[in-house]
Amino acid sequence: MEKILIVEDDVHINEMLSNLLSQNSYAFASAYSGTEALLLLSQEHFSLVLLDLMLPGKTGERVLEEIRERSAIPVIVLTARADKETTIDLLKSGADDYLAKPFDNSELLARIEVQLRRAVPTDSSKLRYKDIVLDLDGYDALIYDKKAALSKREFEILRLLMSHPNKVFTKNNLYESVWGGEFLGDDNTLNVHISKLRAKLLSISPDTEYVQTVWGIGYKMKE
Repeated sequence: MEKILIVEDDVHINEMLSNLLSQNSYAFASAYSGTEALLLLSQEHFSLVLLDLMLPGKTGERVLEEIRERSAIPVIVLTARADKETTIDLLKSGADDYLAKPFDNSELLARIEVQLRRAVPTDSSKLRYKDIVLDLDGYDALIYDKKAALSKREFEILRLLMSHPNKVFTKNNLYESVWGGEFLGDDNTLNVHISKLRAKLLSISPDTEYVQTVWGIGYKMKE
């Protein structure tokens, strides 16, 4: 299920958007300031952001700038300022779409659907999870367009985990797929590779943990 972040300081509008998304089977979280929005984005995975501009603390424009510094997540701006200059600036700053307040709920839902469809990767040579993109042809791992210098084994571990991000892979699964052999009870080799993989991902995105240990079983991508 797609999860949408609502960034709106007006309690009544935020509640209206929450009800609209809930009624249409979208998961959501609400933020009431720019700072809270950026914190939630660093902690959770979202498919789309609904962003108000007039926010306390960090403005919507600044929030948009910081989102674009680290993510390609679709952003729809909800604004009371619908003049041509403002909309042009928003699109240049990285907004994917905008809607003037007051807006029609059906139109907002349609625009959300369009952005979510566009965000679905169609290139079979790439795997995506959160902010990681694996280029399977070029053997590159990118986070926020920055390359993580992974070894062949580390890349293959990450590719396996990202291929089914909700699945827990046992140590035997990993050994069979990455090393081509059966797990014989020696954790050290796998543990070292997992540790190095985590360190390299954290060096680019220190606030996000991507690989989760499921104690007594194995590993999976962290939700």
